[in-house]
Amino acid sequence: MNNIIAYVVLIIAVILGTAANGFAKSANGFMIFIPSLLTAIMIVGCMYSLSIVMKTIPVGITYASFAGLCIVATTIVGIYKFNQMPDLYTIIGLVLIISGVLIVNLVGKTS
Repeated sequence: MNNIIAYVVLIIAVILGTAANGFAKSANGFMIFIPSLLTAIMIVGCMYSLSIVMKTIPVGITYASFAGLCIVATTIVGIYKFNQMPDLYTIIGLVLIISGVLIVNLVGKTS
């Protein structure tokens, strides 16, 4: 698998991870069946996608990218779906996370 396909699969993992986070919030502590089931399905799909990506991209870069992008995407879901508005410090932190993901992927080297 080439790097472009690996990054496409990584984006799929981020989408699945973000969906799982949104469903987990709606599952109310896994007390509501359908959102709980969807959370489980999304997490399994997410982990499967990450395992495919890790065949091509080093584990540290894969997980750093996944975690950072998933945090930002979940924050956006929180804004739109749950009306959770981040404060200034949260926004600054998110900008730093995005900066870190870009540095790791564009400048960082692993062997």
